[in-house]
Amino acid sequence: MPYEVQGVVARGKGAAVTLETVVVPDPGPGEAVVNVQACGVCHTDLHYREGGINDDFPFLLGHEAAGVVEAVGEGVTEVEPGDYVILNWRAVCGQCRACLRGRPWYCFNTHNATQKMTLADGTVLSPALGIGAFLEKTLVAAGQCTKVNPEARPAVAGLLGCGVMAGLGAAINTGGVTRGDSVAVIGCGGVGDAAIAGAHLAGATTIIAVDVDDRKLEWARGFGATHTVNSRETDPVEAIRELTGGFGADVVIEAVGRPETYKQAFYARDLAGTVVLVGVPTPEMTLELPLLDVFGRGGALKSSWYGDCLPSRDFPMLIDLYLQGRLDLDKFVTETIGLDQVEEAFGKMHRGEVLRSVVVL
Repeated sequence: MPYEVQGVVARGKGAAVTLETVVVPDPGPGEAVVNVQACGVCHTDLHYREGGINDDFPFLLGHEAAGVVEAVGEGVTEVEPGDYVILNWRAVCGQCRACLRGRPWYCFNTHNATQKMTLADGTVLSPALGIGAFLEKTLVAAGQCTKVNPEARPAVAGLLGCGVMAGLGAAINTGGVTRGDSVAVIGCGGVGDAAIAGAHLAGATTIIAVDVDDRKLEWARGFGATHTVNSRETDPVEAIRELTGGFGADVVIEAVGRPETYKQAFYARDLAGTVVLVGVPTPEMTLELPLLDVFGRGGALKSSWYGDCLPSRDFPMLIDLYLQGRLDLDKFVTETIGLDQVEEAFGKMHRGEVLRSVVVL
């Protein structure tokens, strides 16, 4: 029988979210129902509420989650009821040209559950990033469930489902940060701090955090930043060059998603260095750079999709590092809240008062 549970719904652009009854169908072929135990409040959820992703309202928000599999549909072999999982929004298909070339983290045909979750009156909901996890139980494609060690508490494990993985992966997977590198991170919210943590984990010796908020810069030091730059007071390009012997950083990670900060990242890297864009721009933004500078500086300009992660490879490994005390995911959790506090959490996030508010069910 279908499940009736409570979930957080955005009914219209800019409207405050509401807590409503959601009908979750039994899992069909290739699907799973997951008892959600925790879900982080991510900027992407706010973008959905503000109409910045698309206009397929009403949205069922939440996607950065961990929980326990309740039931699976026909043909599911990846997970079984009782498995502790992190949800991911890029379930790879295994058959597209990227997957067949051995690059499944670029999968061009990621999939979601086929069935739809609805409101009690039958209104079809659009789940955020194909998950919708501000919900007591959610329906996903089984491939969106990644089994991990259940010793990791849900409030931290779920963060790998989006923001923390995006930042860690931008440094380690996309940027290829390795021992001895110099790294600069522009934008020290949750994703930027995760990039700093990733650079520290990979052995970077100089890690420069750049932001306009001294409070965030102090947080960045806790994740491994060796130097901080308040770009409201100091030219970040000149500061990064000064801290790297006049050359610029080997890898610069832009975690804001704005043309002006991207230009700073471009000019703050060393010759033949790498720029990684992990901040998400809005559709109207454009970038203009002298083509001669693009040619003359060499190196690589990359964008990082979900930290170029492969959940089946990366989630269990990072959870193991957390349990070994080598990756402090607990520092990302500023507060835990209930489902009825998501709207308030959006305000705190927008004001920069938290790294992550996490809904615990």
